[in-house]
Amino acid sequence: MYAMVDIPLSPFLRPTRNSRISVSSVTLIQSSSSPSRPMEQHQHQQRVVVCGGGVIGVCTAYFLAKKGASVTLVEKSSVACAASGKAGGFLALDWCDGGPVASLARASFNLHLSLSEELDGPQSYGFRPLTTLSLTIKESENSASCSKSSGNSSLPSWVDGQTRSPRTIGTRETTAQVHPQLFTRTLITKAVENYGIEIVIGKLDRLEIGGGRVESVVLEGGRVIESDAVVLALGPWSSKLELLSSLFRVYGLKAHSIVLEPKDADAITPHALFLSYHPSHGGSPIDPEVYPRPTGEVYLCGMSAEAEVPDDPEQITGNPESIRVLKTVAKTVSSHLGEGEAEVKAEQACFLPCTDDGVPVIGEIPGVKGCYVATGHSCWGILNGPATGAAMAELVIDGHSSIVDLKRFNPARFVKRK
Repeated sequence: MYAMVDIPLSPFLRPTRNSRISVSSVTLIQSSSSPSRPMEQHQHQQRVVVCGGGVIGVCTAYFLAKKGASVTLVEKSSVACAASGKAGGFLALDWCDGGPVASLARASFNLHLSLSEELDGPQSYGFRPLTTLSLTIKESENSASCSKSSGNSSLPSWVDGQTRSPRTIGTRETTAQVHPQLFTRTLITKAVENYGIEIVIGKLDRLEIGGGRVESVVLEGGRVIESDAVVLALGPWSSKLELLSSLFRVYGLKAHSIVLEPKDADAITPHALFLSYHPSHGGSPIDPEVYPRPTGEVYLCGMSAEAEVPDDPEQITGNPESIRVLKTVAKTVSSHLGEGEAEVKAEQACFLPCTDDGVPVIGEIPGVKGCYVATGHSCWGILNGPATGAAMAELVIDGHSSIVDLKRFNPARFVKRK
């Protein structure tokens, strides 16, 4: 059994205002060129095209290349430009236990630990264990007069709003975090440097299929990329491809978030907060989440609703009212996060890919040999990216997955229902 050890203190884990790693410190690759491939690789490499530069596509490409495939990653905009760059990056070992995703989540959490050791996660992309708390908080009519309602020692000192019922729901052995954009871009950078993955920036137009087998990927503009296998990791944009939308529905859940940089970043301890937040005007409580990051920033998310997914991920903007509510939540939770005490670094939204049965779709497309799909991970995409990618690599190269049993995720389940 893995025993979580304390990560050594570093300038990244104990940031100062002059020693923080930023997103720009990890190379964003938008070139279609790639370094030459090692001579010792097999003469007949399997050519695999992975469509989608989010965490699922990048993890799949990474593990495929490690298994010796010749991999081309196709992304319309830029790597981790959508949910994989705007998510919370929260990881949990056992929160999916008892459900269909339990084995996937546990395998992926352990892979995150391995990848952190392999890629120097604490320094490269902010991997660290967390204590995770659940608590109820009431918005005051006069937010300036908020004060901590109890001296509960389980609460970190920076949480000074009117809270009650705090309880620990995750320990440093069972919950952790990454900076999702840094994680995804670190992984693809290593994949290019170490395994010669080619990245092509272009929009998928269609797949060429002959004799019931995928033959190539065709991009807008006419470029054809021949392939032995194709993996479609399109997230909520799966609904835009008829091959997939004719089999099952993937809809987008629009989630909002803000990123704050408090003046006194050293006061914010690594405690993730899952809130039951009661607005001052009454009405139903909402369930925002708060994630301090070792970059010195604090990420807050919530205010989700199903919405139409735009064609271009760069067109996604947040709803002003949802952003306003999150700012109110921030200052209610902590005086360190209020206006004047914290700078707003980002106001954003992204689309989480969801399926009608709440279970990801991972496997070969029925009736199309060599064509695979991996999507529908909802809010657990960052957590489940590594095991999904490793399982897809095994499925494509070996014909079966050993790291996770993929039967529950097979897209053929939708065909049977029809």
